Amino acid sequence: MTDLELLQQGRHYDPFRFLGLHFERESGTLRVWSPPAASVTALFPSGRTALLTQQDPSGLFVAEGIKQEENAHEYLLRITFHDGNVQQTRDPYSFWPTLSDFDLSLIKIGEQHQLHKKLGANVIEHQGVRGVSFAVWAPNAERVSVVGNFNGWNGLQNPMRTLGDSGIWEIFLPFIGSGEYYKFEIRSREGHVFLKSDPLAKFSEMRPGTASIVYDFTPFEWTDKEWIEGRKEDTRKDPISIYEVHLGSWMVGEGGSFLNYRELAHKLADYVTDQGYTHIELLPVSEHPFDGSWGYQVTGYFAPTSRFGTPDDFKYFMNHMHERGIGVIVDWVPGHFPKDAHGLGRFDGTPIYEYADPRKGEHLDWGTYIFDYGRTEVVNFLLSSALFWIEEYHVDGLRVDAVASILYLDFSRPHDAWIPNIYGGNENLEAIHFLKRLNELTHQYHPGILTMAEESSAFAGVSRPVFAGGLGFDYKWGMGWMNDSLAYFEKDSIYRKFEHHKISFFMVYAYHENYVLPISHDEVVHGKKSLIDKMPGDKWQKHANHRAFLAYMWTMPGKKLLFQGQEFGQWQEWSEARSIDWHLTQYPEHRGTQILMRDLNHLYRFQKALHTSDCIPGGFQWINVSDSENSVFSYIRKDIDSDEQVIVVANFTPVERTTYRIGVPEAGAYRELLNTDAEVYGGGNRGNLGLVHSQEQPYNGFQHSMEVLIPALGVIILKKEI
Repeated sequence: MTDLELLQQGRHYDPFRFLGLHFERESGTLRVWSPPAASVTALFPSGRTALLTQQDPSGLFVAEGIKQEENAHEYLLRITFHDGNVQQTRDPYSFWPTLSDFDLSLIKIGEQHQLHKKLGANVIEHQGVRGVSFAVWAPNAERVSVVGNFNGWNGLQNPMRTLGDSGIWEIFLPFIGSGEYYKFEIRSREGHVFLKSDPLAKFSEMRPGTASIVYDFTPFEWTDKEWIEGRKEDTRKDPISIYEVHLGSWMVGEGGSFLNYRELAHKLADYVTDQGYTHIELLPVSEHPFDGSWGYQVTGYFAPTSRFGTPDDFKYFMNHMHERGIGVIVDWVPGHFPKDAHGLGRFDGTPIYEYADPRKGEHLDWGTYIFDYGRTEVVNFLLSSALFWIEEYHVDGLRVDAVASILYLDFSRPHDAWIPNIYGGNENLEAIHFLKRLNELTHQYHPGILTMAEESSAFAGVSRPVFAGGLGFDYKWGMGWMNDSLAYFEKDSIYRKFEHHKISFFMVYAYHENYVLPISHDEVVHGKKSLIDKMPGDKWQKHANHRAFLAYMWTMPGKKLLFQGQEFGQWQEWSEARSIDWHLTQYPEHRGTQILMRDLNHLYRFQKALHTSDCIPGGFQWINVSDSENSVFSYIRKDIDSDEQVIVVANFTPVERTTYRIGVPEAGAYRELLNTDAEVYGGGNRGNLGLVHSQEQPYNGFQHSMEVLIPALGVIILKKEI
C-alpha cells in the first residue's frame, strides 16, 4: 500500500517519512497533506516561493526540485481554502520530535515523574515557533491523529508519528495555543476508529462535553512559600482536624449553580478558620463525567474539574487556603477508573491501562476497570499524577481511596473469580510495590506532604515506613473505630451496656497504626442516615447523643475527620445534588452544636494533652473502663513531653450521674474545660459549676479521687488547675 493510500485511509503510522520537505542530494521534494485546501504555496526564508501541484484531490500537494538553501525547512505554507479563506502557517511535518531519546528512555523505564510535561498537550516554543506539542501513549494503535477546531475535527488531516518502540505518538502544531478544544482520534489494528480524551489533559470541557482543552500553565503568582517550607515531615504530635468537603454541595450559587473556585476559597476559608479546623479534605476534584460518582470515577487524572472554573482558579483556591493557614488534602483515586467511551478504558482498542484479564481488571461492584500495576507505563502515569497535584497545585496531602481494593486480588469477588499471585496468595504484589513507590517518591520529592490511606482491612503496616516493611502512608483511616463507634451509638442507651466493648476495644490496637478517626461522606448516604439521625431517642436525646459523640471522638487518640453538615447536626442524608442545610444553624440546638464543634477544635489544637499522643503510646490511660452498667467511660489524655493532662468523663445514658466518683492522678482542683450539656451548646446546663476538688480517697487505682456530675448523655473535660 502506498503512502498516499495510507493517508487517504487514515492508516499512516509515520507520515513524517513521506510528508514535509525531503532532500536527495541537491534537490528536494515538498509534500503537503491538507484535505480541505484548494491550493498551497510554500514561502521559503530566502524569499523564494513554490506553488505546489495538487497531485491528488484527496488533499496531497507536491512541489519537486526544491533547491537546498539555508533554513529551507522553516518554510511557511499559504493555504487557500475552497471558501476563499487564506491561512498562513508552518507545516507540522517540518518539525523534529519534541521528545528526545532521553525522554523516551525515562518514560520506558518508568522514571519520568513529570509525565505531564512530556505527554498530553503542552504550549511550548519548538524550533523557534510557538505552538502546541501533542503526545499520547497508544502502543497498539494503527494510527493516531489529533483533532480539534483547528482542523475541523478531521482525523485524516493531522496524523501523528510513532516514536520508535515507545508506543508514543507525537506531533507539534504551530501557531495554536491555550483554549483549543481537542481529542485524539485512534484507529485500532482491527480497523475501528474512535475518539479519546487526552489522559494527561490539564483542563477539560464542562460535562456533558468530553473534549480536552489546551491550557498554558503560565507562571502563577504563588504567595505560599512560607507555608510550604513550614510543613513538618513528622506530624504525629501535631493537631490535625480535617473538615471533609464536597465542593459542589458545600454551598451553591443562585438556582443551584456551582460556585467558582475563587468564591469557594473565601467562603470556605472564612468558615473553616472560624470553626478551628487545621485542614480541609476535598472529595476528588479531578475531572469526572458523572456528578453521582462524587468524583470517584475519574477520567482526568491531571485536570481539576471544570465545574468550578479553570486550573488558575483552582491555584487561587489553594493559594488562598495556605494564606489563611489551612492545609488542603485531596482525594486521589488510583484504584479504578470508569468505562466511559472517551476515557482510559481500551484506550487504543486494547487494554493498556487496565489488566486484560477481567478477573484482575474489573471491579464487579463498581463496574469499573482496575489499573495494571504491573505495567511500567501505567505506574509511571499514576505516580506522575500524584506528584502533579503536589507540584503544580501545592496540595498538602493525598488521601488514597479504597486501598483495600488495590491490595487484594480477591476484593469483593466470588472464590472462583480471581487469580492468586505467584505464591498462591490473595495480595496484589504489583499493587503493593506501587503503593510503596508512591509513598517513597512523594516524601522524597516533597518532605512534609501527607499521604492517607482509606484502608478497611487488617493489612499490617499501612502507616509504617517502607524501610521498616510498611506501605509508607503517614496515616490510615480508622475504619474499625468508626464502625464500632457508630454501632455503639446507634443502639438505644438501654442496650449500650451490652456493647461496652465496642468503645473500649479501640485502645487495644490504637497505636498499631497512625490513625485518622473518620466520619466521612460514606457514613451519611445511601440510607445510612445523617450522623445526628443515627442517634436513638427523641429529638432531645438525638441532639445530646450527637454532641456526646463529637466530644468522645475529639478526645480519643487519633487525628480527626468530619464531613460537612455533621458539625451542626444536619438531619438529611447528604446528597451531591443540593447544598447542605445551612438554614438549620438559625435554630439554637444546631447552632449550639456548631459552637461545640468550634470549641472542641480549639481545645484539641491548644491543649497538648489532646493531640501530642494521638499516634504515640503513653498518652492515654483509662480511669475506669469497666462501668458497663452505667455506660460511663473515664480516661486521661496526656502530653508525653510534659506533665499536662486532661480528664474525660463520658456518660452515654440519658440518666444524670450527680455524684459519680472517679480516681484522679493528682490532688487538687480540676476545672471543667468543656461540658457538652452547656446551655450555649443547646443542652440543659447541668455541670460542675466550673471547679471540682479532689479528696484523699483511693479509687480506681489512684490515691486521690473526686465526685463529679456527669450530665445525661453528656461528656465533660477537666484539667487540674496549676
